[in-house]
Amino acid sequence: MAEIVLQAGWLLPFYPLIGILLTIPWMSVRRTGPRPAGYLNLLTTVIALVHAVLCLQAVWGQPPLRWSIEWMQVADLSISLPFELSTLNLAAVVFLTALNFLVQVYAIGYLQMDWGWARLYSLLALFEAGMTALLICDSLFFSYMMLEILTLGTYLIVGFWFNQPRVVTGARDAFLTKRTGDLVLLMGVIALYPLAGTWSYSELAQWASDTAVSGTTATLFGLALLAGPISKCAQFPLHLWLDSAMEGPLPTTILRNSVVIPVGAWVLIKLTPVFALSPVVDGVAVAIGTITAIGAALISIAQIDGKRILSYLTSAFMGLVLIAVGTSQVGVAYFLLMAVAIALATLIASTGSIVLTCVTQDVTQLGGLWSRRPVTAISFVLGALGLVAVPPFGGFWAMRFLETGLWYDKQILPFVIVLIINGLCTFSLVRMFCLMFVGQPKMMSVRAPEPIWLVVIPMVAMAALTIHLPIMLQSLKLLPILQTAIGDTGLLLIWSSGLGLGLGIVLYGMPREKQPVEYMPRQVVDFLSDDFYTPGLYKNAVILPVALAAGLFNWIERYVIDGFVNFVGAASLLSGETLKYVNPGRSQIYILTIATCVVLLGLFMSWRFLPSLG
Repeated sequence: MAEIVLQAGWLLPFYPLIGILLTIPWMSVRRTGPRPAGYLNLLTTVIALVHAVLCLQAVWGQPPLRWSIEWMQVADLSISLPFELSTLNLAAVVFLTALNFLVQVYAIGYLQMDWGWARLYSLLALFEAGMTALLICDSLFFSYMMLEILTLGTYLIVGFWFNQPRVVTGARDAFLTKRTGDLVLLMGVIALYPLAGTWSYSELAQWASDTAVSGTTATLFGLALLAGPISKCAQFPLHLWLDSAMEGPLPTTILRNSVVIPVGAWVLIKLTPVFALSPVVDGVAVAIGTITAIGAALISIAQIDGKRILSYLTSAFMGLVLIAVGTSQVGVAYFLLMAVAIALATLIASTGSIVLTCVTQDVTQLGGLWSRRPVTAISFVLGALGLVAVPPFGGFWAMRFLETGLWYDKQILPFVIVLIINGLCTFSLVRMFCLMFVGQPKMMSVRAPEPIWLVVIPMVAMAALTIHLPIMLQSLKLLPILQTAIGDTGLLLIWSSGLGLGLGIVLYGMPREKQPVEYMPRQVVDFLSDDFYTPGLYKNAVILPVALAAGLFNWIERYVIDGFVNFVGAASLLSGETLKYVNPGRSQIYILTIATCVVLLGLFMSWRFLPSLG
């Protein structure tokens, strides 16, 4: 039975694709509406989840099962589609399908009055299919293809409410930014094959340990391979798309920030042995992760939109994953992805339940929700505890392992930076919590009951997963005992979290006449809230030169190239119109005219050779 289940593992990405096909008939049905499309996709997701759990149970403690399907054979080039079913891959698939199921249930309650159900659930299924295929695929080339599918899905899901101008702009910006990284990634994928002779991750790891490729070559294709996941993970300088993507429906934000972005980092982690060939690439990864993490954490502190606060925190924690990859801590990177994903899902679901009933995303318009929304408040607190370094939650273990590795490698600067990032993220979450749940109720939060149970149950389930993550890992003996883990690095992390917590409570948790932002210089507030002015920098340094160059080439095309062609055509037409009135119709005149034109044309073409003849 177990062997049959594993051999059918290649069907895992096809269950959501079947859901998409079942969705099509309900897109324009007026009698029942599009609601059956959501229920059918829920069914296919449950089937995929059950199959993934059975596969995980069958492969647990066993070596990975690998097989391939030949896709194309041209001369000496053979491209096959390899699959790998391992404990790690299937655990990720189980997590993905379970979270997608919760998101779909959440969407039933959140978008119950929206007539775009069929489109929404087909796009959620597209995401699930692409991510599942990427997780079980053992090929860099086909992983790139799956990343392209996710880019397309992002464009479609961000532009879900396409009748709004800001939504159209956000979808376009997200698509173009991610496509920039995809294009550079494709260059790296193509350049790597002649050197390694394979795109299989396992074979690439073996090749990287034996190869003697030059440092310059390794740096060039390493940087190219780094660009794609950087754009998917919203890292500097390709991070602006995540802010634009907030225009999409909130249930899709849960899936995108907690799963889609970490799946982009999955490819990054798989390529860690290739990146290790060049110290320059590892250094660039650490530098980009550091800049993004600190910058995004600071920017989140100045935001007033709840979704944007959590989006910038997503970029910050993906920066920590990049630091782990740059320092070759593969296991820590996987752990960070898992801990961050479930905690972010809980935080965004909690924020979404408030947005649903309070009809605002501006946290400064809220307050006093603790007594009115206790379930939502507790879920938010649990999500925040799971994200930052607070024992015994998952975020603490992930950062503790990261800090321990950095300390043993004597990388003091990244070690200190992780402490700073943890403190900043803690402060940002405490600020957000105090603005929403503490103090006196405001106009938008006076009447704010808990939402429909279809929203509350998935939110509580995500919070429960956040609590039980370290418990499950300890039961599998993947985590040490807590008392032995709180050493020097653990205490430093706890102190940094405590500092962020205390500062947040003092500034935002206590009544005061003025808001803390009023004590800061306006230039600093504008600098942080406007993303370090990077949108304006992109507009002036990238978009403006491209627009000027496009305008110049358009002018040359219209007035020089097209002008010459139009001049020739107009001259021919004018000469023809003139000659028809000059010639009387005699053949001798026709011959004389043709001969004269030929002579004049010959003189024109050979004019520069005439002096040499004399």
